[in-house]
Amino acid sequence: MREFDVGIVGAGPAGLFAAVEIVKNLGSRAKVVLFDKGSYVERRICPLTVKSSRNALNKVTRCLECRVCHIMHGVGGAGALSSGIINLRPDVGGDLDKLLGDWLEAENLIKYVNDLFTLFGAPENNLYIPDEKKVTELERLAAKAGAKYVPTPQRVLGTEVVVSVTNNITKYLEGMGVKFAVETSVEDVSKVDGGFKLTTDKGEYLVKRVLLAPGRGGAKWFQNVAMKLGLVIEPGPLDIGVRVEVPYYVTEHVTKVNPDPKIVMYTKSYDDKVRTFCTNPNGFVIQERYDDGTIGVNGETYREVKSKNTNFALLVTLRLTDPYLDVLELGKSIARMATKVGMGKPIIQRLGDLEKGRRSTWERIERSVITPTLKNVTPGDVGMILPYRVVTNLVEAMARLNVIYPGLYSPQTLIYAPEIKYYGVKAKVGKNLETNVEGIYVAGDGVGLSRGINVAAATGVLAARSIIESL
Repeated sequence: MREFDVGIVGAGPAGLFAAVEIVKNLGSRAKVVLFDKGSYVERRICPLTVKSSRNALNKVTRCLECRVCHIMHGVGGAGALSSGIINLRPDVGGDLDKLLGDWLEAENLIKYVNDLFTLFGAPENNLYIPDEKKVTELERLAAKAGAKYVPTPQRVLGTEVVVSVTNNITKYLEGMGVKFAVETSVEDVSKVDGGFKLTTDKGEYLVKRVLLAPGRGGAKWFQNVAMKLGLVIEPGPLDIGVRVEVPYYVTEHVTKVNPDPKIVMYTKSYDDKVRTFCTNPNGFVIQERYDDGTIGVNGETYREVKSKNTNFALLVTLRLTDPYLDVLELGKSIARMATKVGMGKPIIQRLGDLEKGRRSTWERIERSVITPTLKNVTPGDVGMILPYRVVTNLVEAMARLNVIYPGLYSPQTLIYAPEIKYYGVKAKVGKNLETNVEGIYVAGDGVGLSRGINVAAATGVLAARSIIESL
């Protein structure tokens, strides 16, 4: 049996930054193994997406159902093949300030994460700090729409830069002796004398400390492991909605101030929270495929390859109450229905068709001024797959967003579904991120502690510091 000091499950931002922190402080004295069911980042090429600036749009128009979805899994995590936006606020992408109980401490940790990104190759010139005068104008527009605009300093990398930075981190860690067990699924975690046994599809590993950082794609896996080990968890929210695609010029006046503007509102219909997320100016809509065979959508941006559109997620936050608390299963049931209705593809619809209660057809979509950037889709009716409450909230939100983005509330606006963020359950931990089972730590999106690259990486650093102290 192979023996290590630390076993990290998940090589996304949380897992990678935890490993960096450990070897920075302990060097080769600590034996670290990093598991991921996906591959190295440079091998993660989805046939449906833009591959490089020299091969603009791939001609493949259907999902090839790779054994492990390259969009969801692999070194770098789900964020590696997205727009690569690093939000430089501790309350955007998670609640780091609440976790630490101190805004300044949380802000300093986000700055530390940002410095590490630049150390590993993130360009210095891609930092966006919103102009105060323009921020005030956007805040007024948001207030007029009954919404809140959250000005956020951001480092915008683009997919190809994220791949490069992730590759640099990987090479650094391997040079420091970290073992990467890629294309390896951790099937079980059990407590044994002297530590923990990690059972994988490629053998067993004995480790003294475990960091569970499985990312969004591993949320259900974490829930199962937590229940088996007796980790204290609590229900989390479910973010469910659509990806909206409009011409770039509709959003240009805002995205030039903040490339990924954070806009939050509460609907008049149900008083539910609706927010924009992961805005991609000149970006592309992409497909995700989950381990259970269901599908979803996301978005990405490149620094060099540009589309004529902007896309962003519009998400409704739902919280379940006793007695039914399984938000993961609720999300999965919606995804299963969407996958079935879409014949294994995401559903695309014009906003005008949604409001008229009819499914879209390719003929109607082709009449639009917008050319969809994701072709592997089925024209349909989003109202058939999302709950009525969610659809009502989304239509109201788009009407109100039209105040900020004139032209967005157009019959020709495209929507793709479903977009579901699986945070599911949240591990109950203190600021040291150790669970109630001594020796097991958690970090990142999949355990409910973050909702983005910045806070995921920060929680990885926090967990690593606690592991270092314990060793």
